[in-house]
Amino acid sequence: MKTIKGENLTIGYGDTTIIDSLDVAIPKGKVTVLIGGNGCGKSTLLRSLSRLLKPDAGQIILEGADISKMRTKEIAKKMAVLPQSPTAPEGLTVLQLVKQGRYPYQSWAKQWSKKDEEAVTKALEAANMTDLQDRPVDSLSGGQRQRAWIAMILAQNTETLLLDEPTTYLDMTHQIDILDLLFDLNKQYGRTIVMVLHDLNLACRYADHIIAIKDKTIYSQGQPEDIISCDLVRNVFQMECQVTEDPLFGTPLCIPHGKGRCLFNKVDNKHEKSPVKIG
Repeated sequence: MKTIKGENLTIGYGDTTIIDSLDVAIPKGKVTVLIGGNGCGKSTLLRSLSRLLKPDAGQIILEGADISKMRTKEIAKKMAVLPQSPTAPEGLTVLQLVKQGRYPYQSWAKQWSKKDEEAVTKALEAANMTDLQDRPVDSLSGGQRQRAWIAMILAQNTETLLLDEPTTYLDMTHQIDILDLLFDLNKQYGRTIVMVLHDLNLACRYADHIIAIKDKTIYSQGQPEDIISCDLVRNVFQMECQVTEDPLFGTPLCIPHGKGRCLFNKVDNKHEKSPVKIG
């Protein structure tokens, strides 16, 4: 079953076409990661799937309905979106930010309710932000801020979450922290997760389904174990590498070629330490 489908999509900015005649289907209840080189159209495709960017041609189907014909609040009850590097007004607290996630459920006839309060409380707990709910968002660390924004989209209580580079500018610890949170949301609650990631190895570790973008369309897609190879990395990223098995998770692990220190020299198929030269 598919939750979002793009049919014959052509997307661009002005006279520049970024995505051309692309068909894509996002599997329901899975973690899907979009990968590809800089400027290939990953974020452009994600923005279009979330209706932040109107395609020049084609249509996007969300749970069986044409997204262009749906009301904004109706979409926001089905799909939550976290764009790149979101910003909050100065002084806005975490609690105030997370409450914004309940906007789709508010109207002049239906004001803040107990159900809204419960949704916000659960979102704060899921994102481990309850103790920080009274802190201004702009006073938090990068990882804490990202968790606050994720709590906001969780408060929308949607089945599908779209995130554009959710680990950008975060250190390794906070990258894993955020991805573990999204992983748990998928495995424990069945949320469909779609995100753009730059780190190929983390994409392989967390994704059920990978979509590789190249030359304005899909180069390859499928389970990481089925599609990630030296050829794919060479053709999509223009990089030579060795692909092996992650010793902890058994997922594909890409080791890029390039320059760097070498502690061992290969002699007669054995490794011997290189002599250290000083001066």
